[in-house]
Amino acid sequence: MIVITGASGFIGSVVLGYFNQKGRMDILAVDEFDNSLKWRNLSAKKFVDFIDKEEFLTKLNDYKDITSIIHLGANTDTTVSDLKTLMTSNFEYSKRLFSFAADKNIPFIYASSAATYGDGSNGYMDDEDNLFKLRPLNAYGFTKQLFDQWVLLSCKRPYFWAGLKFFNVYGPNEYHKGKMASMVYQSYCQLVKNKKIKLFKSYDNKYAHGEQKRDFIYVFDVAKIIYYFYKHRGISGIYNVGAGNAESFNTLAHLLIKYSKIKGEIEYIDMPTNIRDKYQYYTEASVKKIVKSGFDKSLYSIEDGIKEYVEQYLKMEDQCF
Repeated sequence: MIVITGASGFIGSVVLGYFNQKGRMDILAVDEFDNSLKWRNLSAKKFVDFIDKEEFLTKLNDYKDITSIIHLGANTDTTVSDLKTLMTSNFEYSKRLFSFAADKNIPFIYASSAATYGDGSNGYMDDEDNLFKLRPLNAYGFTKQLFDQWVLLSCKRPYFWAGLKFFNVYGPNEYHKGKMASMVYQSYCQLVKNKKIKLFKSYDNKYAHGEQKRDFIYVFDVAKIIYYFYKHRGISGIYNVGAGNAESFNTLAHLLIKYSKIKGEIEYIDMPTNIRDKYQYYTEASVKKIVKSGFDKSLYSIEDGIKEYVEQYLKMEDQCF
């Protein structure tokens, strides 16, 4: 039986659906319904049972047939400043699951984050030797970094584990995330409602307004990568999960206008002063390590991903709330 935590969330529900497509139905879905809309993400998915994430911890040793753990559940709100809450969700909970996996020697795949890279001054290389030099810019990134470090320093680990640093993931099933939804989703909804896409002005002379860049990766590519590690279980370690190609917010906006067929425009707005000193102007995943591991499947381009997301999901399901 495969355990997927965060199974009703954005990435978790897509991964669950992807495993179903690969013929895997023996899945224990773990999560909490902390949002009244998230149940929709489990519609048409197949799994043997669903259990609340806290109850799951109390019953861990009752499960004798767990063959893999894919830990995607976390508090992903990058604006939360309550470190105690984040530490409980993102660090202590993850430690409990990892220790269980290590004791039972169960393969463990978990979600880390590109937020651990901070301002990028130490690069975006997923080399474990570089990991302890990273300085996250917010509490969320700190908790993810702390768990990465804890895993690397652990004396006991399962025979295979992989920490996946997700970059800017976008795609179906993120409608419930509100302000934490991707820029793709938020910009599309702005376009639908106001015929405008608002982008932050640049406060760095090296970047024009809207030319701030991110590594955007389509959620189905994330699911494909997770399934790859589940199947192949090669060399354990930390891996970047990104497209390996930075794209500007202007590019994203123009593609949304193109495929939504809405005559909209871009408006550049002031960046809030409280985030200006924490703002990342450029992120781009180094994907050499994951390619070297054997993953060589082609990924969606930003244009193909946005086209599919808009035409097959956003426009069809009217997901802007």
